[in-house]
Amino acid sequence: MKTKKGIAILGSTGSIGTQALDVLSLYPEQFELEVLTAGKNADLLIEQALKFKPNTVVITEETLYQKVKDALWHEEIHVYAGEDALCQVVESTQVDVVLTALVGYAGLKPTIHAISAGKNIALANKETLVVAGELITQLAREKGVNIYPVDSEHSAIFQCLVGEFHNKIEKIYLTASGGPFRGMNTEQLKHVSLEQALKHPNWSMGAKITIDSATLMNKGLEVIEAKWLFNLSASQIDVVVHPQSIIHSLVQFEDGSMKAQMGLPDMKLPIQYALTYPARLKTPYPRFNFLDYPQLTFEQPDRTAFRNLNLAYKAMDLKGTVACTLNAANEIAVDAFLNKRIAFLEIAQLNEEVMDAITNTLNPKLADYINADLLAREKANELLK
Repeated sequence: MKTKKGIAILGSTGSIGTQALDVLSLYPEQFELEVLTAGKNADLLIEQALKFKPNTVVITEETLYQKVKDALWHEEIHVYAGEDALCQVVESTQVDVVLTALVGYAGLKPTIHAISAGKNIALANKETLVVAGELITQLAREKGVNIYPVDSEHSAIFQCLVGEFHNKIEKIYLTASGGPFRGMNTEQLKHVSLEQALKHPNWSMGAKITIDSATLMNKGLEVIEAKWLFNLSASQIDVVVHPQSIIHSLVQFEDGSMKAQMGLPDMKLPIQYALTYPARLKTPYPRFNFLDYPQLTFEQPDRTAFRNLNLAYKAMDLKGTVACTLNAANEIAVDAFLNKRIAFLEIAQLNEEVMDAITNTLNPKLADYINADLLAREKANELLK
């Protein structure tokens, strides 16, 4: 009888993936690492494979296949390459939980394959639900698959709802740090640099999500994700800026009472909870001390200066493929900003122009999402020229 939980980590070389490996290394009696995957970071993937000895590794960038294969030839590790391989390995009978820690739209197809194969999902790739929330949640219901959120905010909501599933949610509050530019107005934001945008005050994350946090697009994507995860309307989801990042989010019930999940900002905790639910395993992580935080403060986000948050709410209202379009535009816009092709405020401007330009398809199928993503990227690149 199988005693260990088989884990596949999609995107093992990113911020979430590397922290997930730290979590797994604490509990060797609980987990069996079955699959590691990476996009282009072959060196770190090889290093991880040699250390953790998974059954299978996948390098999505096919030109790097031979490099990974040669480095692991003496190990009993299967090596594959390409997007198709990524979708196939998650279907392995040895895999129980798939941690999707890929960045952006790339997480959609393998997540669909994993759910179709009946695997539970630890979801760190919020774009999967942003892009195709209707399709993903319906498929998960059909297959009897659980989706455990890894984002700290959604994990907080999920933890607050344990034991409360029969009680109706009146409202949820997703907390936001405010990012590095909290308090700045539109005029001040015209002059911020890439280097400033990459300095998040509380969290250590990859470049894409760090920029999304600075523009509040990350919070916008989380609002859309929350709608699908917890079956809520836009009016039931609010965002509040909480600079200390100690309260990770809150749930308000119909009787007016509220539950909050608190803790020091550390992504290992929500990662671990998603992998071990419903158990809470003892950790060596630092503990929160109230005396270190004598004040916990809250404020409204500035939706005039940080327009991406409003665009996310607009996408929710319009339904269909608009959120998919917004996500695709934002991936192109952030990449352009990271390469110093556009200014900080032009990210939201490009996102809005693409949203308005691409036709919305209601009641979409997978092909409609794929088409909307493609058209949005083409339009965004056209506007950048």
